[in-house]
Amino acid sequence: MTREKDKTKEGTGTQDEILKELILYNDEVHSFEYVIETLIEICGHERFQAEQCTYIAHFKGKCGIKSGTFNELKPYFDELTRRELTVSID
Repeated sequence: MTREKDKTKEGTGTQDEILKELILYNDEVHSFEYVIETLIEICGHERFQAEQCTYIAHFKGKCGIKSGTFNELKPYFDELTRRELTVSID
């Protein structure tokens, strides 16, 4: 996954357009299947992508799961947090 942090979208280059990354952290609480199904449902991942993100987070401690502006990522962050996954927008 290419890290796009602090790059800007085409346009005005305002602070609101700085690309961020939604990060999933390993939590040692939820099952692999729960995390996979949640990424499919909330983030629109294909099963393979969701599986890979889940395994990367498990073995490396975290994984970037979606890129976009803060405003684009906030609804995903809110729903994943509501489902008790540990995420951040960096």
